[in-house]
Amino acid sequence: MPSSSRETLPPTPIVIPNPRGSQIFKHPSVCRNFAYPPDSHRGRGVCGCRPTPRMAEAHQAVAFQFTVTPDGVDFRLSREALKHIYLSGINSWKKRLIRIKICVRLLSSRRPMLYSFQTSLPKLPVPSVPATIQRYLESVRPLLDDEEYYRMETLAKEFQNKTAPRLQKYLVLKSWWATNYVSDWWEEYIYLRGRSPLMVNSNYYVMDLVLVRNTEVQAARLGNAVHAMIMYRRKLDREEIKPVMALGIVPMCSYQMERMFNTTRIPGKETDVLQHLSDSRHVAVYHKGRFFKVWLYEGSRLLKPRDLEMQFQKILDDPSPPQPGEERLAALTAGGRVEWAQARQAFFSSGKNKASLEAIERAAFFVALDEESHCYNPDDEASLSLYGKALLHGNCHNRWFDKSFTLISFKNGLLGLNTEHAWADAPIIGHLWEFVLGTDTFHLGYTDTGHCLGQPNPMLIPPQRLQWDIPEQCQVAIERSYQVAKALADDVELYCFQFLPFGKGLIKKCRTSPDAFVQIALQLAHFRDKGKFCLTYEASMTRMFREGRTETVRSCTSESTAFVQAMMEGSHKKADLRDLFRKAAEKHQNMYRLAMTGSGIDRHLFCLYVVSKYLGISSPFLAEVLSEPWRLSTSQIPQSQIRMFDPDQYPNHLGAGGGFGPVADDGYGVSYMIAGENTIFFHISSKFSSSETNAQRFGNHIRQALLDIADLFQVPKADS
Repeated sequence: MPSSSRETLPPTPIVIPNPRGSQIFKHPSVCRNFAYPPDSHRGRGVCGCRPTPRMAEAHQAVAFQFTVTPDGVDFRLSREALKHIYLSGINSWKKRLIRIKICVRLLSSRRPMLYSFQTSLPKLPVPSVPATIQRYLESVRPLLDDEEYYRMETLAKEFQNKTAPRLQKYLVLKSWWATNYVSDWWEEYIYLRGRSPLMVNSNYYVMDLVLVRNTEVQAARLGNAVHAMIMYRRKLDREEIKPVMALGIVPMCSYQMERMFNTTRIPGKETDVLQHLSDSRHVAVYHKGRFFKVWLYEGSRLLKPRDLEMQFQKILDDPSPPQPGEERLAALTAGGRVEWAQARQAFFSSGKNKASLEAIERAAFFVALDEESHCYNPDDEASLSLYGKALLHGNCHNRWFDKSFTLISFKNGLLGLNTEHAWADAPIIGHLWEFVLGTDTFHLGYTDTGHCLGQPNPMLIPPQRLQWDIPEQCQVAIERSYQVAKALADDVELYCFQFLPFGKGLIKKCRTSPDAFVQIALQLAHFRDKGKFCLTYEASMTRMFREGRTETVRSCTSESTAFVQAMMEGSHKKADLRDLFRKAAEKHQNMYRLAMTGSGIDRHLFCLYVVSKYLGISSPFLAEVLSEPWRLSTSQIPQSQIRMFDPDQYPNHLGAGGGFGPVADDGYGVSYMIAGENTIFFHISSKFSSSETNAQRFGNHIRQALLDIADLFQVPKADS
């Protein structure tokens, strides 16, 4: 490719102090979790990752330090390092004791429980440096001309031979004593040290069933959903949820589920922390600028759906106005993290403000009762995009973005989720959501008038209104955060649509992986949209390993670009194009398998970078790698993990998946769900402020690319 096809913005230097007292200038990074790889040019994260603007002191995350002296190798442990080793050991032994209890239970029961296989899961292996370098060079070859590639190859080989061996030794040491050599650094540096807003930049959304409606009574739908969520939490606590199995036979790690409920991200000036409680007996609710506390239990009994409906209806009927400063209070969670940390310390450290904030932060989860209605009308395509925007950011002050998730209830009974990302990845919340939607529809049900079944208990303690004393200085801080969040939200262009011509039924007849089919279509669509290729991020999971999270699949390959170029030329026979497509699909599937089995590229390079920052080693290769922008960030959402109902019997019971904000200022974020045999949902985000992107235009290119590839195989769509 000519050099003009690869636009790399200059890295933003960020100063990181290192243990030797000198200054290290770090470059922006491009690694990011799930569907959220960071854009490299905005000064975020480790090397600039979104949502982390700076990495702080990476050496705090590495326990071992050694130097070579005339007497040999001198192993030294700083107090901070010793503390990390001690705490790591304590946490490891706590986990082992818990697993021992589980094993005892397992021996007395034939049925596998949630954590039954945890101790038998392998550790994530550290790939060899030569293998990672080789795969990296292969991934960037289609994006570079010969001169650029030679320069990068020279940097890579120099890094491999001179710098990498030392960094790799530290990484191997960490892999010996840590459960997972990536996950703790990933959580801390990619998420918790992020200082930019969580809203749009990090949190993501999940949609309801969009083709069926069980009830239009807002309080009733919410009553069933909240009851189902606490049922799920009870099963989680009792480990009664079946372990998730890949392909039905390979157990996957379940540790991310542990912090699903009773969890809040607490802001700090330098880094946030995740506060997780063992239990919580209430939810926090927002409605028309007021905050309420709603108890979930009467004594030891979980409230029935009809009781919860009554409680939520009382809030909806409450005519009291917001207190001064209360209406936009949640905007603090939507703005910058430093500003929120400062306001929290200054105005919420004592008195009624502290008590009310604790009621929110210690809640099982957060509930937003919205005054507007949303739904998906197939005759009004814009309706799905408006619904997505409402879930992604709302009005910037009616979601508590710090909570593990916010359950959003619209006036017409439609639901959705806004989920914080640090504690877990999307399949985890998807597991809960499937249970809730299936339980709501097929187990709890409604009366003929749309209310929850049963009779309410009028003697229950009513919802408690939270009290605030918000001074003018705090109201100024709230308004500042609101303006930051509003500017961010207003710049998001979101285009969501349902692709109706076919789904995985037809794709399987093409004898290819549905995910590879869509990914190659995205490459074709992107080239038609921008006239060039770009570094592409697809999220895969590494949950077959203990405490595994995600890895990156670099979907723009030499094989996929060869196919796209042949399609653009328009002079090739269909048989030749099919052959090129199959080669691209096979390459994609192989890369996905490598990522899932611990042989990916980006997490290894990310961890080598962290070690280099600790040691004060400057690597031109790592600086270059971690400044490459991901202008196409993609993720597939699984349709079904737990099969709460038969999709063949209920084909219209489809969720539309979910989405996330744009990753790069001049790029696209694409989430998609292959929803059954005959349809695919897409969620495309970009920025209005970019002249290079247009989400709806890109969506139209995706539609056409899917149709054009299907046409190569001449499979009748009517038979799909």
